[in-house]
Amino acid sequence: MFNHKILKLASVLFFLTAGGCASLPDNTGKLESQAFDQPQSTLLGEKYAERAAQHPAGQSGYHLLSDGLDAFVARAALAQIAEKSIDSQYYMVHGDLVGRLYMDQLLKAADRGVKVRFLLDDMDEGGRDFTLAKFDYHPNIEVRIFNPFGRNTGKTMQFLTGFGKQTRRAHNKSYTVDNIATILGGRNIGDEYFDADGVMDFADLDVLGIGPVAQHVSLSFDQYWNHQLSYPISLLVKERPTEEDYRQGKAKLDKYIAEQSESVYIKNLRDSAFANSVRKKNVEYNWADDRVFADPPDKLLEKTGDAAHQMWTDLKPTMARAEKELIIISPYFVPGDGGVAFLKGLTEKGVKVKILTNSLSSTDVSVVHAGYARYRMPLLRSGIELYELNKKTAKSSRKAVEKGSVGVSETSLHAKTFIVDRKTIFIGSLNLDARSVIQNTEIGVVIHSKEISGLVADGIEQNIDRAAFRVGLETDKAGTEHTTWTGLIDGKQTKYTTEPYTTFWQRFVTSFLRLMPIESQI
Repeated sequence: MFNHKILKLASVLFFLTAGGCASLPDNTGKLESQAFDQPQSTLLGEKYAERAAQHPAGQSGYHLLSDGLDAFVARAALAQIAEKSIDSQYYMVHGDLVGRLYMDQLLKAADRGVKVRFLLDDMDEGGRDFTLAKFDYHPNIEVRIFNPFGRNTGKTMQFLTGFGKQTRRAHNKSYTVDNIATILGGRNIGDEYFDADGVMDFADLDVLGIGPVAQHVSLSFDQYWNHQLSYPISLLVKERPTEEDYRQGKAKLDKYIAEQSESVYIKNLRDSAFANSVRKKNVEYNWADDRVFADPPDKLLEKTGDAAHQMWTDLKPTMARAEKELIIISPYFVPGDGGVAFLKGLTEKGVKVKILTNSLSSTDVSVVHAGYARYRMPLLRSGIELYELNKKTAKSSRKAVEKGSVGVSETSLHAKTFIVDRKTIFIGSLNLDARSVIQNTEIGVVIHSKEISGLVADGIEQNIDRAAFRVGLETDKAGTEHTTWTGLIDGKQTKYTTEPYTTFWQRFVTSFLRLMPIESQI
């Protein structure tokens, strides 16, 4: 997440620094392409049709992927049965273990004749142009970079001189196979998102969908793939790879994958719950009506105040329909005055509002926490239940993760979801902060399912007191309000009057950042 931090910090600068002019090559000659248009002809399409016949027309089938191991196995399993196409769009694809395992699965599919379209935002691509160009060299693989930085000027300088353009990114995350199966959610491709990093472990939530949902995701993917901000990697590299370059790169990757074949992580993948379900051919799906929400790529070209280009404009009414309960999970939560007023309005109608977000000690982007912290008291005064991740006890909730609840880890929360009245759930890439709502582009799906909504809500309800601190508001004898944090410390309920597991310096810096007018950028 280092580059993500750079983006957040670059966005709070209030001046522009003169520097070299970044330039990009002419992009008008690239060929357009569309998603595979006969998904019913594939094995996946046939399997979908068999199951769909037992349910109302137009519904999609869904399977939650809350466990990191299962989430990777699902992607690998789909790649291995793909026949015609794989469309991959991500904000970040790291060059670590999971990143290389992922690329290996795409290459193996391409070797069988599957057409792979690989779309990556340029936020995390830096320095890997030639590696991606070698990947692109495969005749069945095409790589494009979205909203690229110029290659003739340093990225940091472009953050400054391109303020308002390069600080706005395509945060979308989708993975679609044969235009009939798709995975949406909060995960980037990297060790920390799939339980492979021993230090950093993001708890996240994806959902596998089969059916019409995939075609709706593909419509969004095609918009981005063919957009003027989407550049073939071949246009960005200084020197195009040769066949020998490709051969050597492939041999190096094959050697690495072979060396990992008996690693603990690969063994864990083989033994994951989803892997066992795939082997036994008994993957369970909940069938439901749905709607995909996606920002158009033009959002990055329009003014940030243009609500017509924000999926949140269409998504917000789903949340507003809450009658009894609204549960929000957002790792980066900066509601703004308007968001506080909106949630307060729900509580005044008798809706129970519960929010789980990161604590200062668990967040990976402290500047966002500073933006959130200024709204803690107004939220609490509105009668909202507010929880912050307890990084030292959340690890004990991993068994709950395996049962389908939203996962929380010893390090940081990354899932992005909300549940309305335990019958409607949103899962996607959207954080509830200004950066996601106004600046970046996002994608997600609303699923009208009591089974899925209830499963996630029950998991949160059963584990939140163990996995998070309940934030409270107390008034002292002098009439001054104070924030408190109550949660498990060494197995005992303990109340803090300062943010748990933080130093004076962390709290000082966060308090200073709260004074800065940076909310629109975080």
